[in-house]
Amino acid sequence: MAPLTDQLATLGLRYTAAHLDDLVALATKRRWSPTQLLEHLAESEQQERTRCSLERRLARSRLGRFTPMSDFDWAWPKRIDRPAVEAVLRLDFLAEARNVILVAAQGLGKTMIAQNIAHAAVLAGTHVLFTTAAQLLLDLGGQESTRGLARRFNYYATRGLLVLDEIGYLSYDARAADLLFQVVSRRYERKSLVL
Repeated sequence: MAPLTDQLATLGLRYTAAHLDDLVALATKRRWSPTQLLEHLAESEQQERTRCSLERRLARSRLGRFTPMSDFDWAWPKRIDRPAVEAVLRLDFLAEARNVILVAAQGLGKTMIAQNIAHAAVLAGTHVLFTTAAQLLLDLGGQESTRGLARRFNYYATRGLLVLDEIGYLSYDARAADLLFQVVSRRYERKSLVL
């Protein structure tokens, strides 16, 4: 079966290639028709590709570990707008390229809410990048050429959702403010931003 396995892998049917012996045994045991076997192979490949795509999007999002919204204490702080948070978690703002700004005192869960928004977007199939304002500015400020800076601007401008955390913790010099403005400007009315 080695040549067949290689051919399947070359065709991009990696899951089928890796599980060929099991699939043949299952088809024989269940006495599948050729059509049933092909339907099972197509479904298995699609499920595997969906799983791999989700894993890639999660890894590229740089989301890291976070607390799910199911563990959020809605009783504290007392003035949180729960319907607004739940509306944002439905991701309706993405279709219209609208932005979300989370404003509250330190330690009230802005980062946790932003991470949950990002996670929901990844699960919905959106390419997400979660980063801090400091990391973004350090990356952009470290570009030594105009071409390199343009590539990084393009990278930040094309993510389906960009989440910038800790934006209010920094005081910006003119260069940093200009870099941040460029990112926001390139995304404006094209792609959503969570601050």
